[in-house]
Amino acid sequence: MAKSSEKQEGETGPEVTPAAAEAPAAAPVRAQIQIDDSRVAALYANFCRVTGTPEELILDFGLNPQPFVAPVEPIVVSQRIITNYFTAKRMLQALHVAVQRHEAAFGVLETDVQKRIAAHAR
Repeated sequence: MAKSSEKQEGETGPEVTPAAAEAPAAAPVRAQIQIDDSRVAALYANFCRVTGTPEELILDFGLNPQPFVAPVEPIVVSQRIITNYFTAKRMLQALHVAVQRHEAAFGVLETDVQKRIAAHAR
């Protein structure tokens, strides 16, 4: 990778000068990661259960056909993600930023279903 003091379009972060490039970095450098999503399956879930062990976090996702009342039949879990707590914490931070951006653009998301129904009825 060539050292440059010019930023590429869309690039963020501090400029790197030749002297600074040779000095130890004070902040971690974020690498550009390539992703191949050609075989991804996009699935919808309106139910999530979080369980875990001391070493791993388990996220089960499924579709609740009756989201406004307690379901009569068991919810079928169709996806499971098992991850370590370090990855879970990074995921939590990324989700927090995404929700903050959404709320800044579209308003606060009310997670209490009863309050959403009451507000919609007015």
